[in-house]
Amino acid sequence: MQPKQQALTHIVAGTLGADGASSMIKSMRSWTFLGLTLGVLALLAGAAAAQVGGQPVAGQIGLQQAATPVMEEIHTFYDWVNYIIIAITIFVMVLMAIVMIRFNRMSNPNPSTTTHNTFIEVVWTVVPVLILVFIGIFSFKLLFLQYQYPKPDLTIKATGNAWFWEHTYQDHDGATVTSNMLTDADMLKAKIGDDKFEAQYGNLEDTALSQALYKAAKPLWAERKLSRQLAVDNEIAVPVNAVVHMLVTSNDVIHGWTIPAFGSKTQAVPGRITATWFKPTKLGVFYGQCSVLCGLKHSAMPIAIRVVEQGVFDRWMAAVKADKMEDAGKILASAGNGDANKKIAKAKAGATAK
Repeated sequence: MQPKQQALTHIVAGTLGADGASSMIKSMRSWTFLGLTLGVLALLAGAAAAQVGGQPVAGQIGLQQAATPVMEEIHTFYDWVNYIIIAITIFVMVLMAIVMIRFNRMSNPNPSTTTHNTFIEVVWTVVPVLILVFIGIFSFKLLFLQYQYPKPDLTIKATGNAWFWEHTYQDHDGATVTSNMLTDADMLKAKIGDDKFEAQYGNLEDTALSQALYKAAKPLWAERKLSRQLAVDNEIAVPVNAVVHMLVTSNDVIHGWTIPAFGSKTQAVPGRITATWFKPTKLGVFYGQCSVLCGLKHSAMPIAIRVVEQGVFDRWMAAVKADKMEDAGKILASAGNGDANKKIAKAKAGATAK
């Protein structure tokens, strides 16, 4: 035992006495067990919370629910690595507990003078190497899956702007959808109209205005089943089970295009084209955001992709090509999870025109 460890043990024993030191050790065991129990419960709670598709939820610990084959593989890899990390953590904690209990000054008054053990030193060198090789094999498999692009059914070019997204359908005559984040003000204007909105909130400024809008609009988000700070005026749509190639660039600064539930993320760099791909296997709305600190309204660049049946997509695309965005919103709203999108999109379009 090192001199510092001997001194610490002596102080504890001298201060608390043998019974006090024994009680302290028992308390440490109890707290360790309690910590492990709470950790397991937190992981279980996080895993349960994560079972909401397409968006983050309060209290979430794990990843978002997978909606593509790539994300399913990411889930598998994430889970196995966490199992390894948890096993190593528990193993080290058990070793530390054994050392504290069996090799303190009271339990072991005559410490060993052994300084080296060749077998143990070989084991603690070789085993971590084997663990890293094991993790490396599966990480390379995942990387190959992410970067071996299958033949596309649909190609979309995403262009980042300060601060909104444009999505251009390359194989549909360049049809473009511009998406801006819906705000509390947009929700209220869609509900009460521009004139009444101006009368109620026109005299407020800064923090007072933000707080008033937040409080008034809060029930509207739940009522209309929209996600605050993630919903957009014009969602983009893709067919279910279609292989989609995303070509990503920027018109100004570096942005980041990502949809967590798809396992897709890449940077939008001015003057360059980066790429990612996904194959959505579940219907619904899936949200993402700009993932690079791009400026003042970085947090106001959400992405909303609605995965629909092929027939719905065809009707939506026909409306987009005809520049009938209100009709396009109605078509997607009829697919569910957004009954009020058409009304809000219309209000947003009117506000932009002004």
